[in-house]
Amino acid sequence: MYRFQDVARPAATAAKHFVGTSLRMASSICPGEYAAPSVETSVPGPKSKKLLADLSQIQQSGSVQLFADYNKSLGNYLVDIDGNVLLDVYTQISSMPLGYNHPDMLKVLDSDENKRAVVNRPALGVFPAADWPVKLRSTLMSVAPKGMDSLTTMMCGSCSNENAYKNMFMKYQRDKRGGTSDFTDLEKESCMINMPPGAPKLSILSFKGSFHGRTLGVLSTTHSKYVHKLDVPAFDWPIARFPEYKYPLHENLKENEQEDERCLVEVEELIEKWEKKGNPVAGIVVEPIQSEGGDNHASPYFFQKLQKIAKKYNAGYLIDEVQTGGGPTGKMWCHEHFDLETSPDIVTFSKKMQTGGYYLKNEFLPDLPYRVFNTWMGDPTKIVLLDAILKVIKRENLLSLVEKSGDVLMSGLRDLEAEFPALINSTRGRGTFITFDAADAKLRDDIVKRLLTKGVQSGGCGVVGIRMRPALIFQPHHAHMFIDRLRQVLAETE
Repeated sequence: MYRFQDVARPAATAAKHFVGTSLRMASSICPGEYAAPSVETSVPGPKSKKLLADLSQIQQSGSVQLFADYNKSLGNYLVDIDGNVLLDVYTQISSMPLGYNHPDMLKVLDSDENKRAVVNRPALGVFPAADWPVKLRSTLMSVAPKGMDSLTTMMCGSCSNENAYKNMFMKYQRDKRGGTSDFTDLEKESCMINMPPGAPKLSILSFKGSFHGRTLGVLSTTHSKYVHKLDVPAFDWPIARFPEYKYPLHENLKENEQEDERCLVEVEELIEKWEKKGNPVAGIVVEPIQSEGGDNHASPYFFQKLQKIAKKYNAGYLIDEVQTGGGPTGKMWCHEHFDLETSPDIVTFSKKMQTGGYYLKNEFLPDLPYRVFNTWMGDPTKIVLLDAILKVIKRENLLSLVEKSGDVLMSGLRDLEAEFPALINSTRGRGTFITFDAADAKLRDDIVKRLLTKGVQSGGCGVVGIRMRPALIFQPHHAHMFIDRLRQVLAETE
C-alpha cells in the first residue's frame, strides 16, 4: 500500500466510535432547513455595514465580515441581518458540529437542572458538582482516543495547548529527577526570578506553517502568518520543515516519499542541535492537518516516524486536534487515520468539542495540585451541549455521512480542476475537511468573495487555499450545491 493513499481520501469505513446505524433522511438530520441559498443584498449588506461602524467605535473590528441573525440561521445555513441565506461551509471556523439551532441542542436548555448549571458556574478545580465525574465519563471520555485515560478540561484551543506544553515540561523535568517532584531550595528560589534551575531552559519543536494559538507561549510554535506574531517576544525554540507534497499524490509518490524523509531527518538534526545549545526539546507539537497554515497534509508514515523520534529523545508527542477533532475527517480524531504504534502522549481539542482541553497519558499528569490550574478549568454547560452532540452523531451515524459528503466534494472538485486547470489545483482532504488551491492569492480572495454573491460562506487558509469546514450534518446535496456555485464562479473568471 502506498504511504500516501490515505491522504487524499478517507477510508470507506465508519469511525470506531459510532457505527451500526443507517443514514436517516434529511428531515431527521436537520428538520426545516432552508432549501437553497438566497442572496438579497451585497454581503455585507447595509445593516451589517451600519453595525460594523458602530462596533468599530468600541473595538478593533477589522476582522468582522458580517453580522448574523442567529434566530433565523438553521442547519447548514447562516442568515445575516440583511436577510441573506448563506450555505455555510466554514461554520464559525470549524466549530459548529450540528450547524445552527439544532433541536436536540436547544432542547438541552429546557431542563431546570441544566439552567442551574449555567447560573451556578463552578471553579471546577476546587468545587465541581457531584455529577461531574459521570458527565466526563459519558461525554469526553466516551470518545477519548484509544490508550488515553486522563483528561484536563480548559476553555479554548490556545489555553489547551499552552497548558499541555506545561505538562510536557513538567514530565521531562520529573524524569530528570528520577520520577519525583522533590524540588531543591535553589529550584524554588530561582524559578521566582525566572532563572534556572527552577525555570529551566527547555524547548518545544514545532513546524513551519503551523498554528497552535495566539497566547504568549504557544505563539512561539505558531508560524502561519506574521500578523499573529509581530511585536511579541518569542522563545528560541526549533522549527522544522513540514512536508510540502506535490499533487496529485499518486503521480508524485517518489518525490513525496523523499520529502517525508528530508523533513524527518531535519527533525532529528534540530533536536540534537538544541540539546547541544543547552535547550533540550521536551516535546514535539504537530497538527494532523496544518489548517490555518494552508491545509497541509502529511502521510501516516510521517506521523509514525515522528512518534518514534519523540520516543527516542524522551520528548512528549502532542497532536493538536483543535480544528480536526470531533469528526470532520470521518473519524472522531484525525490521527486515527495514521495507524500510530501507540496513542499520542497528548491530544488537544476545542472547536467542535464545544469546550477546550486535552487527553493525556497518565505519566504526563502533574503529581502535585495547582500545577495546571485556573479558576474555571472548563465549563460544565459546554459538556451538557457536547452530550447532546455526541448522541446525535451516534443516532444519525454522522461520521458515515461525513465520508459520503466528502466523496462528493472531492470528486466534484477534481472534476473542476480538470475543467479549469489554470484556476484551481491540489484538491486534498479527509472527510469533508477539504481544501483546494487557487492559482494565486488574488484569485483565491476573489473566489471567496464571489462565492458569497452566490450564497456560499467559505474561508481561506495559507496563501492560496480555499477551505471547507462544513458541519457534520452537511449532506451530499449540499456538496453538489457548493460544486455548482463554485463552477459558476470559475466559469465567470475565464
